[in-house]
Amino acid sequence: MKFGVFLPNGSNGYIPSTTSPRYLPSYQHNLEITLEAERQGLDFVLSMMKYRGFGGESGYWDACLESFTLMAGLAAATNTIGLFPSVTLLAHHPAICARMVATIDDISGGRCGLNIVTGWNKPEYVQMGLWPSDAHYERRYELAADYLKIVKALWRDGRVTHHSEFYNLEDCAMQPFPGRDLPIVCAGQSPKGVEFTAAMGDHNFVMAHPDRLRTIVETVKGKAAERGRQVGTYALLGLIIAPSDGEAQAIAQRIVAGADQGAIANILASAAMDTNVGGTSDRMKEALGLPVEDGNIAFMSFPVVAGSPQTVASRLDAIAEETGIDGMLFSWPDFVPGVRDFGEKVRPLMRQAGG
Repeated sequence: MKFGVFLPNGSNGYIPSTTSPRYLPSYQHNLEITLEAERQGLDFVLSMMKYRGFGGESGYWDACLESFTLMAGLAAATNTIGLFPSVTLLAHHPAICARMVATIDDISGGRCGLNIVTGWNKPEYVQMGLWPSDAHYERRYELAADYLKIVKALWRDGRVTHHSEFYNLEDCAMQPFPGRDLPIVCAGQSPKGVEFTAAMGDHNFVMAHPDRLRTIVETVKGKAAERGRQVGTYALLGLIIAPSDGEAQAIAQRIVAGADQGAIANILASAAMDTNVGGTSDRMKEALGLPVEDGNIAFMSFPVVAGSPQTVASRLDAIAEETGIDGMLFSWPDFVPGVRDFGEKVRPLMRQAGG
């Protein structure tokens, strides 16, 4: 079982609420989180990318540190932890992306992978003139497959010629190059996303109730096996760790009560544009009335495990055993103490302790 941290490089982390910690993202904060994760023996950190936030009273994600340069800085300041920047496919040419990841991999001594973001949030790209057309909603995984073919060829060989509907590269060279495939992370929840991840990814990050999560785990593993591949699924979870279950539940309910309705309305307006059935945007639309343990929208639809260290440990063990996941990616209302509490108080109590 592997454990990771979903770094809060966007304002206010992953909680659009006025009653959760509010902050602008900074390198120093993300460095402190990453160093604590490394001290606690966690396996990796992952940073997201947003070019336009959702506003509201909390200014949710209105500020966001750029993912590649952030991870390059963290690579130079750490020793063991894995690093996953996120590429938004519409904003970076694959040859540029391949070179940036290869550079971070060199800085880190071989600890870099890549998170693929196909791009469902149209307003981010319209503002920069990068939105191709609304056909992208349905065809984004076709583009993503083309994109990764180029990236992987450059990583393995340092040179590629590739002509397709989406990209044209003629004897495109990249040096230095790692000479191997680097790990690819996807967030495949829709049928098209699952097919893409099974064919091209190494790890699948999913926010879903355990019943649905188990189905996705089995489907991805089965479809990957048909291709002679192995793909692991990681659960995205919010953690609230407190001395008692009552205190943790009170924190969770206070966050829900303070949900930033303006930011949430903007999130749902963007999600409503997406015509790709069953993916992240559909998950957002379903999350308005869900209890926190199933993924309320106040927690960006991440299922939340809230309780004392013993309760959290027991629940995480149960999720792992019920679903067959390979790892977990966590967020917290307050990250540095949250990482420390997980490492020192929760993980020692888990049967699925990782390693």
